[in-house]
Amino acid sequence: MKNSRKDARKAGTGTSSPSTPGAAESTAGYLAHRQLKRGAAGWILLAGLGVAYTISGDFSGWNLGLAQGGWGGLLIAFLLMGTMYACMVFGLAEMSSTLPTAGAGYGFARRALGPLGGFATGLAVLIEYAVAPAAIATFIGGYIEALGLFGMTNSWPVYLVTYVIFVGIHIRGVGEALKLMFVITAIAVVALIAVVIGLIPHFDPGNLFDIVPNDAVGASAFLPMGFAGVMGCLVFGIWFFLAVEGVPLAAEETANPKKDMPRAIIVAMAVLFVSGAFMLVLVPGAAGAQLIGGSDNPLPEALRHVYGQNSWLAGFVNYAGLAGLVASFFSIIYAYSRQLFALSRAGYLPRWLSLTGKRRTPYLALIVPGTIGFALAALTGNGGLLMNVAVFGATVSYVLLNLSHIVLRVREPNLERGYRTPGGIFTTSLALLLAAVAVCATFVVDVTAAGVTAGIFLLGLAYYWFYSRHHIVGGAPEEEFSLLEEAERELG
Repeated sequence: MKNSRKDARKAGTGTSSPSTPGAAESTAGYLAHRQLKRGAAGWILLAGLGVAYTISGDFSGWNLGLAQGGWGGLLIAFLLMGTMYACMVFGLAEMSSTLPTAGAGYGFARRALGPLGGFATGLAVLIEYAVAPAAIATFIGGYIEALGLFGMTNSWPVYLVTYVIFVGIHIRGVGEALKLMFVITAIAVVALIAVVIGLIPHFDPGNLFDIVPNDAVGASAFLPMGFAGVMGCLVFGIWFFLAVEGVPLAAEETANPKKDMPRAIIVAMAVLFVSGAFMLVLVPGAAGAQLIGGSDNPLPEALRHVYGQNSWLAGFVNYAGLAGLVASFFSIIYAYSRQLFALSRAGYLPRWLSLTGKRRTPYLALIVPGTIGFALAALTGNGGLLMNVAVFGATVSYVLLNLSHIVLRVREPNLERGYRTPGGIFTTSLALLLAAVAVCATFVVDVTAAGVTAGIFLLGLAYYWFYSRHHIVGGAPEEEFSLLEEAERELG
Protein backbone atom coordinates (compact mmCIF):
# COMPACT_ATOMS: atom_id res chain seq x y z
CA MET A 1 0.00 0.00 0.00
CA LYS A 2 2.88 2.37 0.72
CA ASN A 3 4.29 1.78 -2.75
CA SER A 4 0.85 2.32 -4.25
CA ARG A 5 0.60 5.61 -2.38
CA LYS A 6 3.96 6.77 -3.73
CA ASP A 7 3.00 5.72 -7.22
CA ALA A 8 -0.28 7.57 -6.81
CA ARG A 9 1.54 10.78 -6.02
CA LYS A 10 3.56 10.36 -9.18
CA ALA A 11 0.48 9.52 -11.22
CA GLY A 12 -0.99 12.97 -10.58
CA THR A 13 -4.58 14.02 -10.96
CA GLY A 14 -5.15 13.27 -14.59
CA THR A 15 -4.37 16.79 -15.76
CA SER A 16 -1.40 17.88 -13.66
CA SER A 17 0.70 16.64 -10.78
CA PRO A 18 -0.65 17.30 -7.28
CA SER A 19 1.23 19.96 -5.37
CA THR A 20 2.49 19.98 -1.81
CA PRO A 21 1.30 22.62 0.67
CA GLY A 22 4.62 24.42 0.71
CA ALA A 23 8.27 24.00 1.53
CA ALA A 24 7.82 25.13 5.11
CA GLU A 25 4.84 22.88 5.81
CA SER A 26 4.51 19.11 5.37
CA THR A 27 1.31 17.51 4.13
CA ALA A 28 0.70 16.13 7.63
CA GLY A 29 1.14 19.57 9.16
CA TYR A 30 -1.10 21.12 6.52
CA LEU A 31 -3.92 18.67 7.21
CA ALA A 32 -3.46 19.00 11.00
CA HIS A 33 -4.83 22.54 10.73
CA ARG A 34 -7.78 21.27 8.70
CA GLN A 35 -9.43 18.64 10.89
CA LEU A 36 -13.13 18.23 11.68
CA LYS A 37 -14.53 16.78 14.91
CA ARG A 38 -15.18 13.08 14.40
CA GLY A 39 -18.03 11.21 16.09
CA ALA A 40 -20.16 14.33 16.59
CA ALA A 41 -23.32 12.85 15.05
CA GLY A 42 -25.15 9.53 14.85
CA TRP A 43 -27.68 8.52 12.23
CA ILE A 44 -30.67 10.09 14.02
CA LEU A 45 -29.04 13.53 14.10
CA LEU A 46 -28.00 13.05 10.49
CA ALA A 47 -31.56 12.15 9.44
CA GLY A 48 -32.71 15.27 11.28
CA LEU A 49 -30.10 17.23 9.35
CA GLY A 50 -31.52 15.91 6.06
CA VAL A 51 -35.05 16.93 7.03
CA ALA A 52 -33.83 20.31 8.29
CA TYR A 53 -32.17 21.10 4.96
CA THR A 54 -35.49 20.83 3.18
CA ILE A 55 -38.37 21.39 5.59
CA SER A 56 -38.80 25.07 4.77
CA GLY A 57 -39.98 23.93 1.33
CA ASP A 58 -43.11 22.45 2.94
CA PHE A 59 -44.06 25.83 4.39
CA SER A 60 -43.72 28.00 1.30
CA GLY A 61 -42.53 28.13 -2.28
CA TRP A 62 -43.98 24.87 -3.59
CA ASN A 63 -47.45 26.38 -3.83
CA LEU A 64 -46.35 28.83 -6.54
CA GLY A 65 -46.30 25.85 -8.87
CA LEU A 66 -50.10 25.80 -8.68
CA ALA A 67 -50.13 29.07 -10.63
CA GLN A 68 -47.73 27.58 -13.19
CA GLY A 69 -49.52 24.34 -13.99
CA GLY A 70 -52.46 23.81 -11.67
CA TRP A 71 -52.76 21.04 -9.10
CA GLY A 72 -52.43 18.27 -11.70
CA GLY A 73 -49.25 19.79 -13.11
CA LEU A 74 -47.73 20.18 -9.66
CA LEU A 75 -48.75 16.63 -8.71
CA ILE A 76 -46.95 15.24 -11.77
CA ALA A 77 -43.91 17.41 -10.99
CA PHE A 78 -43.91 16.21 -7.36
CA LEU A 79 -44.00 12.57 -8.45
CA LEU A 80 -41.30 13.01 -11.10
CA MET A 81 -38.95 15.00 -8.87
CA GLY A 82 -39.72 12.73 -5.90
CA THR A 83 -38.71 9.78 -8.06
CA MET A 84 -35.55 11.58 -9.13
CA TYR A 85 -34.54 12.37 -5.56
CA ALA A 86 -35.39 8.88 -4.28
CA CYS A 87 -33.30 7.21 -6.99
CA MET A 88 -30.46 9.66 -6.44
CA VAL A 89 -30.57 9.21 -2.67
CA PHE A 90 -30.10 5.45 -3.10
CA GLY A 91 -27.03 6.18 -5.21
CA LEU A 92 -25.71 8.69 -2.68
CA ALA A 93 -26.28 6.20 0.13
CA GLU A 94 -23.97 3.79 -1.67
CA MET A 95 -21.29 6.33 -2.54
CA SER A 96 -21.27 7.91 0.94
CA SER A 97 -20.77 4.49 2.53
CA THR A 98 -17.90 3.83 0.12
CA LEU A 99 -16.12 7.21 0.08
CA PRO A 100 -16.98 8.89 3.41
CA THR A 101 -15.36 12.34 3.20
CA ALA A 102 -16.46 15.91 3.85
CA GLY A 103 -16.26 16.54 0.10
CA ALA A 104 -19.28 14.27 -0.48
CA GLY A 105 -20.48 15.10 -4.02
CA TYR A 106 -17.11 16.54 -5.02
CA GLY A 107 -15.36 13.45 -3.63
CA PHE A 108 -17.67 11.02 -5.41
CA ALA A 109 -17.30 12.80 -8.75
CA ARG A 110 -13.54 13.20 -8.25
CA ARG A 111 -13.19 9.43 -8.02
CA ALA A 112 -15.51 8.75 -10.96
CA LEU A 113 -15.00 11.68 -13.34
CA GLY A 114 -11.53 12.98 -12.53
CA PRO A 115 -10.47 16.33 -11.07
CA LEU A 116 -12.40 18.48 -13.54
CA GLY A 117 -15.61 16.51 -12.94
CA GLY A 118 -15.01 16.64 -9.19
CA PHE A 119 -14.50 20.38 -9.17
CA ALA A 120 -17.52 20.98 -11.44
CA THR A 121 -19.72 18.94 -9.11
CA GLY A 122 -18.38 20.64 -6.00
CA LEU A 123 -18.83 24.07 -7.57
CA ALA A 124 -22.45 23.34 -8.53
CA VAL A 125 -23.18 22.11 -5.00
CA LEU A 126 -21.47 25.16 -3.52
CA ILE A 127 -23.57 27.53 -5.67
CA GLU A 128 -26.71 25.77 -4.43
CA TYR A 129 -25.75 25.86 -0.76
CA ALA A 130 -24.21 29.33 -0.69
CA VAL A 131 -27.19 31.03 -2.37
CA ALA A 132 -30.06 29.07 -0.77
CA PRO A 133 -29.51 30.56 2.74
CA ALA A 134 -29.64 34.05 1.24
CA ALA A 135 -33.02 33.22 -0.31
CA ILE A 136 -34.26 31.74 2.96
CA ALA A 137 -33.04 34.82 4.86
CA THR A 138 -35.34 36.96 2.71
CA PHE A 139 -38.23 34.61 3.52
CA ILE A 140 -37.42 34.87 7.25
CA GLY A 141 -37.44 38.65 6.95
CA GLY A 142 -40.78 38.53 5.17
CA TYR A 143 -42.27 36.30 7.87
CA ILE A 144 -41.09 38.63 10.64
CA GLU A 145 -42.51 41.66 8.84
CA ALA A 146 -45.83 39.87 8.23
CA LEU A 147 -46.06 38.86 11.89
CA GLY A 148 -45.34 42.44 12.97
CA LEU A 149 -42.42 41.37 15.14
CA PHE A 150 -40.00 44.02 16.46
CA GLY A 151 -41.76 46.71 14.40
CA MET A 152 -39.69 45.75 11.34
CA THR A 153 -40.38 47.58 8.08
CA ASN A 154 -37.05 46.77 6.40
CA SER A 155 -35.61 43.26 6.53
CA TRP A 156 -31.87 43.78 6.10
CA PRO A 157 -31.23 43.88 9.87
CA VAL A 158 -33.02 40.52 10.08
CA TYR A 159 -30.67 39.09 7.44
CA LEU A 160 -27.64 40.38 9.34
CA VAL A 161 -28.74 39.11 12.75
CA THR A 162 -29.76 35.74 11.31
CA TYR A 163 -26.37 35.19 9.67
CA VAL A 164 -24.40 36.41 12.70
CA ILE A 165 -26.26 34.21 15.20
CA PHE A 166 -26.32 30.98 13.24
CA VAL A 167 -22.85 31.24 11.73
CA GLY A 168 -21.64 31.91 15.28
CA ILE A 169 -23.33 28.78 16.60
CA HIS A 170 -21.71 26.69 13.87
CA ILE A 171 -18.30 28.14 14.70
CA ARG A 172 -18.78 27.18 18.34
CA GLY A 173 -19.11 23.47 17.53
CA VAL A 174 -20.76 20.96 15.22
CA GLY A 175 -22.28 18.85 18.01
CA GLU A 176 -24.01 21.84 19.58
CA ALA A 177 -25.18 23.06 16.17
CA LEU A 178 -26.68 19.73 15.09
CA LYS A 179 -28.52 19.26 18.39
CA LEU A 180 -30.07 22.73 18.26
CA MET A 181 -30.92 22.17 14.60
CA PHE A 182 -32.69 18.94 15.54
CA VAL A 183 -34.84 20.74 18.14
CA ILE A 184 -35.84 23.52 15.72
CA THR A 185 -36.68 20.95 13.04
CA ALA A 186 -38.82 19.00 15.51
CA ILE A 187 -40.90 22.14 16.17
CA ALA A 188 -41.45 22.55 12.43
CA VAL A 189 -42.48 18.88 12.07
CA VAL A 190 -45.01 19.30 14.89
CA ALA A 191 -46.48 22.25 12.99
CA LEU A 192 -46.85 20.14 9.84
CA ILE A 193 -48.64 17.45 11.85
CA ALA A 194 -50.97 20.13 13.25
CA VAL A 195 -51.73 21.30 9.70
CA VAL A 196 -52.62 17.75 8.64
CA ILE A 197 -54.90 17.21 11.62
CA GLY A 198 -56.54 20.61 11.18
CA LEU A 199 -57.21 20.33 7.43
CA ILE A 200 -58.28 16.71 6.99
CA PRO A 201 -61.92 17.39 8.10
CA HIS A 202 -62.17 20.22 5.54
CA PHE A 203 -60.66 18.45 2.54
CA ASP A 204 -62.76 18.66 -0.64
CA PRO A 205 -61.33 17.12 -3.86
CA GLY A 206 -63.18 19.74 -5.91
CA ASN A 207 -60.98 22.47 -4.44
CA LEU A 208 -57.95 20.96 -6.18
CA PHE A 209 -59.41 21.77 -9.60
CA ASP A 210 -60.84 25.27 -9.16
CA ILE A 211 -58.38 26.96 -11.55
CA VAL A 212 -60.08 27.80 -14.85
CA PRO A 213 -58.31 26.09 -17.79
CA ASN A 214 -56.76 28.32 -20.46
CA ASP A 215 -56.47 27.57 -24.18
CA ALA A 216 -53.06 25.84 -24.02
CA VAL A 217 -52.51 22.46 -25.66
CA GLY A 218 -53.82 19.73 -23.38
CA ALA A 219 -55.62 22.14 -21.04
CA SER A 220 -58.20 20.57 -18.73
CA ALA A 221 -59.47 20.81 -15.19
CA PHE A 222 -56.58 18.53 -14.16
CA LEU A 223 -53.98 20.48 -16.22
CA PRO A 224 -55.44 23.99 -16.51
CA MET A 225 -52.26 25.34 -18.19
CA GLY A 226 -51.90 22.30 -20.45
CA PHE A 227 -48.86 20.11 -20.94
CA ALA A 228 -46.46 23.07 -20.87
CA GLY A 229 -47.60 23.79 -17.31
CA VAL A 230 -46.07 20.52 -16.14
CA MET A 231 -42.61 21.67 -17.27
CA GLY A 232 -43.09 24.95 -15.45
CA CYS A 233 -43.96 23.05 -12.27
CA LEU A 234 -40.81 20.90 -12.14
CA VAL A 235 -38.75 23.52 -10.31
CA PHE A 236 -41.46 23.83 -7.67
CA GLY A 237 -41.57 20.04 -7.32
CA ILE A 238 -37.87 20.26 -6.44
CA TRP A 239 -38.64 22.61 -3.53
CA PHE A 240 -40.14 19.70 -1.58
CA PHE A 241 -36.74 17.94 -1.57
CA LEU A 242 -34.05 20.54 -2.32
CA ALA A 243 -30.77 19.98 -0.40
CA VAL A 244 -31.51 16.56 1.16
CA GLU A 245 -28.51 15.35 -0.85
CA GLY A 246 -26.30 17.30 1.58
CA VAL A 247 -26.40 14.64 4.32
CA PRO A 248 -23.12 12.97 3.14
CA LEU A 249 -21.27 16.24 3.78
CA ALA A 250 -21.22 15.22 7.45
CA ALA A 251 -19.29 11.99 6.74
CA GLU A 252 -16.08 13.03 8.50
CA GLU A 253 -18.01 14.04 11.62
CA THR A 254 -19.93 10.77 11.91
CA ALA A 255 -19.07 7.87 14.19
CA ASN A 256 -19.81 5.12 11.66
CA PRO A 257 -20.37 6.59 8.18
CA LYS A 258 -20.65 3.24 6.38
CA LYS A 259 -23.80 2.42 8.34
CA ASP A 260 -25.03 5.82 9.48
CA MET A 261 -24.97 7.62 6.14
CA PRO A 262 -27.24 5.28 4.13
CA ARG A 263 -29.73 4.93 6.97
CA ALA A 264 -29.88 8.68 7.65
CA ILE A 265 -30.33 9.92 4.08
CA ILE A 266 -32.94 7.27 3.21
CA VAL A 267 -34.98 7.99 6.36
CA ALA A 268 -34.78 11.75 5.69
CA MET A 269 -36.01 11.26 2.12
CA ALA A 270 -38.91 9.10 3.29
CA VAL A 271 -40.00 11.73 5.83
CA LEU A 272 -39.81 14.50 3.23
CA PHE A 273 -41.82 12.57 0.66
CA VAL A 274 -44.62 11.88 3.14
CA SER A 275 -44.74 15.44 4.52
CA GLY A 276 -44.65 16.92 1.01
CA ALA A 277 -47.48 14.68 -0.18
CA PHE A 278 -49.69 15.73 2.74
CA MET A 279 -49.08 19.45 2.07
CA LEU A 280 -49.66 19.09 -1.67
CA VAL A 281 -53.01 17.36 -1.18
CA LEU A 282 -54.48 18.91 1.96
CA VAL A 283 -53.55 22.60 1.71
CA PRO A 284 -55.12 23.32 -1.72
CA GLY A 285 -57.72 20.63 -1.02
CA ALA A 286 -59.01 22.65 1.92
CA ALA A 287 -58.62 26.22 0.65
CA GLY A 288 -58.58 25.85 -3.15
CA ALA A 289 -55.70 25.74 -5.62
CA GLN A 290 -56.54 29.22 -6.94
CA LEU A 291 -56.16 30.86 -3.52
CA ILE A 292 -53.10 28.89 -2.40
CA GLY A 293 -51.29 29.34 -5.73
CA GLY A 294 -50.83 33.05 -5.07
CA SER A 295 -50.11 32.91 -1.33
CA ASP A 296 -46.86 33.94 0.35
CA ASN A 297 -47.85 31.94 3.42
CA PRO A 298 -49.92 28.97 2.20
CA LEU A 299 -50.28 26.84 5.35
CA PRO A 300 -51.62 29.56 7.70
CA GLU A 301 -53.70 30.90 4.80
CA ALA A 302 -55.42 27.54 4.37
CA LEU A 303 -56.09 27.30 8.11
CA ARG A 304 -57.52 30.83 8.25
CA HIS A 305 -59.71 30.03 5.25
CA VAL A 306 -61.41 27.19 7.10
CA TYR A 307 -61.18 28.38 10.73
CA GLY A 308 -61.37 32.18 10.41
CA GLN A 309 -58.86 35.02 10.51
CA ASN A 310 -58.31 34.78 14.27
CA SER A 311 -57.56 31.06 14.30
CA TRP A 312 -55.07 30.13 17.03
CA LEU A 313 -53.98 27.14 14.99
CA ALA A 314 -53.09 29.39 12.04
CA GLY A 315 -51.15 31.63 14.40
CA PHE A 316 -49.22 28.68 15.81
CA VAL A 317 -48.35 27.38 12.34
CA ASN A 318 -47.33 30.89 11.28
CA TYR A 319 -44.73 31.07 14.06
CA ALA A 320 -43.69 27.44 13.57
CA GLY A 321 -43.24 28.18 9.86
CA LEU A 322 -40.60 30.64 10.95
CA ALA A 323 -38.94 27.75 12.80
CA GLY A 324 -39.01 25.71 9.60
CA LEU A 325 -37.27 28.48 7.68
CA VAL A 326 -34.70 28.85 10.44
CA ALA A 327 -34.06 25.09 10.44
CA SER A 328 -33.30 25.08 6.72
CA PHE A 329 -31.21 28.25 6.95
CA PHE A 330 -29.26 26.88 9.90
CA SER A 331 -28.60 23.48 8.31
CA ILE A 332 -27.63 24.71 4.83
CA ILE A 333 -24.99 26.95 6.43
CA TYR A 334 -23.46 23.71 7.70
CA ALA A 335 -23.61 22.25 4.18
CA TYR A 336 -21.93 25.13 2.38
CA SER A 337 -19.15 25.27 4.95
CA ARG A 338 -18.29 21.57 4.54
CA GLN A 339 -18.33 21.69 0.74
CA LEU A 340 -16.16 24.81 0.70
CA PHE A 341 -13.88 23.29 3.35
CA ALA A 342 -13.29 20.17 1.25
CA LEU A 343 -12.66 22.04 -2.02
CA SER A 344 -10.29 24.43 -0.25
CA ARG A 345 -8.43 21.70 1.65
CA ALA A 346 -7.74 19.95 -1.67
CA GLY A 347 -6.50 23.17 -3.29
CA TYR A 348 -9.34 23.71 -5.78
CA LEU A 349 -10.20 26.95 -3.98
CA PRO A 350 -7.88 29.17 -1.86
CA ARG A 351 -6.39 26.96 0.85
CA TRP A 352 -6.82 29.45 3.68
CA LEU A 353 -10.59 28.91 3.51
CA SER A 354 -10.20 25.41 4.98
CA LEU A 355 -8.48 26.38 8.22
CA THR A 356 -10.18 25.04 11.35
CA GLY A 357 -10.12 26.48 14.85
CA LYS A 358 -9.70 24.97 18.30
CA ARG A 359 -13.22 23.54 18.19
CA ARG A 360 -12.50 21.81 14.86
CA THR A 361 -14.90 23.94 12.84
CA PRO A 362 -14.00 25.59 9.50
CA TYR A 363 -14.60 29.15 10.64
CA LEU A 364 -13.51 30.90 7.43
CA ALA A 365 -15.60 28.52 5.30
CA LEU A 366 -18.53 29.60 7.46
CA ILE A 367 -17.85 33.34 7.52
CA VAL A 368 -16.91 34.08 3.90
CA PRO A 369 -19.99 32.56 2.17
CA GLY A 370 -22.12 33.96 4.97
CA THR A 371 -20.88 37.46 4.19
CA ILE A 372 -21.57 36.95 0.48
CA GLY A 373 -25.02 35.53 1.24
CA PHE A 374 -25.93 38.49 3.44
CA ALA A 375 -24.85 40.87 0.67
CA LEU A 376 -26.97 39.01 -1.90
CA ALA A 377 -30.02 39.06 0.36
CA ALA A 378 -29.60 42.74 1.28
CA LEU A 379 -28.91 43.94 -2.26
CA THR A 380 -31.61 41.95 -4.07
CA GLY A 381 -34.26 41.21 -1.45
CA ASN A 382 -35.63 38.77 -4.02
CA GLY A 383 -35.92 35.32 -2.46
CA GLY A 384 -37.56 33.80 -5.53
CA LEU A 385 -34.69 34.85 -7.81
CA LEU A 386 -32.06 33.61 -5.37
CA MET A 387 -33.86 30.29 -4.93
CA ASN A 388 -33.98 29.79 -8.70
CA VAL A 389 -30.22 30.36 -8.80
CA ALA A 390 -29.80 27.71 -6.10
CA VAL A 391 -32.04 25.28 -7.97
CA PHE A 392 -29.97 25.65 -11.15
CA GLY A 393 -26.80 24.77 -9.24
CA ALA A 394 -28.57 21.85 -7.62
CA THR A 395 -29.86 20.34 -10.87
CA VAL A 396 -26.43 20.54 -12.53
CA SER A 397 -24.91 18.75 -9.54
CA TYR A 398 -27.62 16.06 -9.73
CA VAL A 399 -26.65 15.22 -13.31
CA LEU A 400 -23.01 14.83 -12.28
CA LEU A 401 -23.75 12.91 -9.07
CA ASN A 402 -25.88 10.31 -10.80
CA LEU A 403 -23.34 9.99 -13.59
CA SER A 404 -20.66 9.42 -10.93
CA HIS A 405 -22.57 6.49 -9.45
CA ILE A 406 -23.01 4.90 -12.87
CA VAL A 407 -19.31 5.29 -13.75
CA LEU A 408 -18.16 3.87 -10.40
CA ARG A 409 -20.44 0.84 -10.77
CA VAL A 410 -19.21 0.14 -14.31
CA ARG A 411 -15.52 0.90 -13.81
CA GLU A 412 -15.07 -0.37 -10.25
CA PRO A 413 -17.59 -3.19 -9.70
CA ASN A 414 -15.42 -4.76 -6.97
CA LEU A 415 -14.99 -1.60 -4.91
CA GLU A 416 -15.89 -2.31 -1.27
CA ARG A 417 -19.31 -0.81 -0.59
CA GLY A 418 -21.07 -0.52 2.76
CA TYR A 419 -24.44 -0.30 0.99
CA ARG A 420 -25.57 -1.16 -2.53
CA THR A 421 -28.20 0.79 -4.48
CA PRO A 422 -31.35 -1.24 -5.23
CA GLY A 423 -31.56 -1.62 -8.99
CA GLY A 424 -27.94 -0.58 -9.48
CA ILE A 425 -27.24 1.71 -12.43
CA PHE A 426 -30.83 1.47 -13.69
CA THR A 427 -31.91 3.42 -10.60
CA THR A 428 -29.39 6.23 -11.02
CA SER A 429 -29.84 6.25 -14.82
CA LEU A 430 -33.50 7.13 -14.27
CA ALA A 431 -32.43 9.85 -11.82
CA LEU A 432 -29.89 11.13 -14.37
CA LEU A 433 -32.55 11.43 -17.07
CA LEU A 434 -34.95 13.29 -14.77
CA ALA A 435 -32.15 15.57 -13.54
CA ALA A 436 -31.32 16.53 -17.13
CA VAL A 437 -34.99 17.42 -17.70
CA ALA A 438 -34.92 19.49 -14.47
CA VAL A 439 -31.92 21.50 -15.74
CA CYS A 440 -33.93 22.40 -18.86
CA ALA A 441 -36.92 23.32 -16.68
CA THR A 442 -34.89 25.96 -14.81
CA PHE A 443 -34.60 27.93 -18.07
CA VAL A 444 -38.37 27.67 -18.59
CA VAL A 445 -39.18 29.11 -15.16
CA ASP A 446 -36.51 31.84 -14.89
CA VAL A 447 -34.16 32.23 -17.84
CA THR A 448 -32.40 35.17 -16.18
CA ALA A 449 -31.51 33.26 -13.01
CA ALA A 450 -30.46 30.18 -14.98
CA GLY A 451 -28.39 32.22 -17.44
CA VAL A 452 -26.58 34.20 -14.74
CA THR A 453 -25.83 31.05 -12.76
CA ALA A 454 -24.57 29.26 -15.86
CA GLY A 455 -22.19 32.20 -16.44
CA ILE A 456 -20.87 31.99 -12.87
CA PHE A 457 -20.43 28.25 -13.27
CA LEU A 458 -18.38 28.72 -16.45
CA LEU A 459 -16.19 31.35 -14.74
CA GLY A 460 -15.53 28.85 -11.97
CA LEU A 461 -14.48 26.22 -14.48
CA ALA A 462 -12.13 28.75 -16.10
CA TYR A 463 -10.57 29.42 -12.68
CA TYR A 464 -9.98 25.69 -12.31
CA TRP A 465 -8.47 25.30 -15.78
CA PHE A 466 -6.09 28.24 -15.61
CA TYR A 467 -5.13 28.15 -11.93
CA SER A 468 -6.37 25.65 -9.38
CA ARG A 469 -5.66 22.44 -11.28
CA HIS A 470 -1.99 23.32 -10.88
CA HIS A 471 -2.32 23.67 -7.08
CA ILE A 472 -4.20 20.53 -6.03
CA VAL A 473 -3.14 19.01 -2.68
CA GLY A 474 -2.62 15.29 -3.29
CA GLY A 475 -2.79 14.46 0.42
CA ALA A 476 -6.40 15.64 0.88
CA PRO A 477 -8.72 12.68 1.64
CA GLU A 478 -10.80 12.99 -1.54
CA GLU A 479 -7.61 13.15 -3.62
CA GLU A 480 -6.07 10.20 -1.77
CA PHE A 481 -9.07 8.01 -2.63
CA SER A 482 -8.74 8.86 -6.30
CA LEU A 483 -4.96 8.81 -6.59
CA LEU A 484 -4.69 5.37 -5.01
CA GLU A 485 -7.38 4.05 -7.35
CA GLU A 486 -5.51 5.46 -10.35
CA ALA A 487 -2.24 3.89 -9.20
CA GLU A 488 -3.86 0.51 -8.56
CA ARG A 489 -5.47 0.59 -11.99
CA GLU A 490 -2.13 1.37 -13.63
CA LEU A 491 -0.48 -1.50 -11.74
CA GLY A 492 -3.12 -3.77 -13.29
